[in-house]
Amino acid sequence: MVGLLIFNTLTSVAYCVQIVRLQELYQRWEADSNVVAVILKGNGRAFCAGGDVASVCELGRQGNLRRQHQASGFFYKEYVLNYYLATFKKPHVAFLNGVVMGGGNGVSVHGKYRVATEKTLFAMPETALGLHPDVGASYFLSRLDGHLGEYLGLTGERLDGADMLNIGLATHYVPSERLASLESELRSVSSPESVEETLGKFSGRPPVQGKSCLHRLQVINACFSGDTVEGILHALERERGDGDDEWLDKATSKLKGASPTSLKITLASIRRGRQESLAECLAREYRMSFRAVSAKYSGDFYEGCRAILIDKDNRPRWDPSKLEGVSREVVEGYFAALGDGEGGELQLPVGERGAGARSRARI
Repeated sequence: MVGLLIFNTLTSVAYCVQIVRLQELYQRWEADSNVVAVILKGNGRAFCAGGDVASVCELGRQGNLRRQHQASGFFYKEYVLNYYLATFKKPHVAFLNGVVMGGGNGVSVHGKYRVATEKTLFAMPETALGLHPDVGASYFLSRLDGHLGEYLGLTGERLDGADMLNIGLATHYVPSERLASLESELRSVSSPESVEETLGKFSGRPPVQGKSCLHRLQVINACFSGDTVEGILHALERERGDGDDEWLDKATSKLKGASPTSLKITLASIRRGRQESLAECLAREYRMSFRAVSAKYSGDFYEGCRAILIDKDNRPRWDPSKLEGVSREVVEGYFAALGDGEGGELQLPVGERGAGARSRARI
């Protein structure tokens, strides 16, 4: 028996309700000996494009402490679900057929199998929203080869299905027209081993497209290895020189358009993630998200949501507006432990899931 979850890509508070429901289903199916594996797929043209940010922003903008704690409580529930999925004891197969951004990566990338298609579109675009790549992104981005993780996290660059497969964010690639047949066969599997065999039978390896950023890995590794965001920007500008390079122009433009605060905490987050377990990454990301919602150091989260999601003028007024205005002390403040007055730290079921539990994602 295969459990089947159809994930609606909601853009309201109902997203939070869905997270709680997902947690309940995973717990039930993990305990059910009749369930061999779980398939997670989107309902519509997207797998999941998030849907969380707008809801959290609306709660936080109401300005009182109770609402802010409700907003940060969303992240709390989401990150617990991410950890549970990462340590799920049965094969988990996500069909990434369509847009998979933000929270969509949290409910897929940590699972054992991620099936991309020609319609897959991956991104972690949080720096353009005044937030930071979360849902364990500092764990999985930091484990990509070289400094590709910094590039993806800072610029929010999009990847297609072939890109995801080639860098390990996807484990299989199946044309979308064959997903129905794949699902049908998976529904009849009788063992975890047959899940892998079935996926392998349907999967192929498509070529990387000509405009893929994967053709620029040498430049990415050279430029995004810098110790600071300012250093990365200078390296990109030096690389371009007086020449005309569309890819370099785009990367530079994305960095210059993003929240300076988000860029600095994101770079530090990914760098720290390389030395941390998934549980440690999620705990730190929760601190960062709490600080973003409380606007203790910057209101960029609310300004980014206003400009991109609400007013849609795409002209955010970041504060501070320049990278040099974001001090090292502010960056460290985002990572500081949460006190009782802030609701306390994220509590993950590490002991319950096994003291040595690690993400089952093959990254």
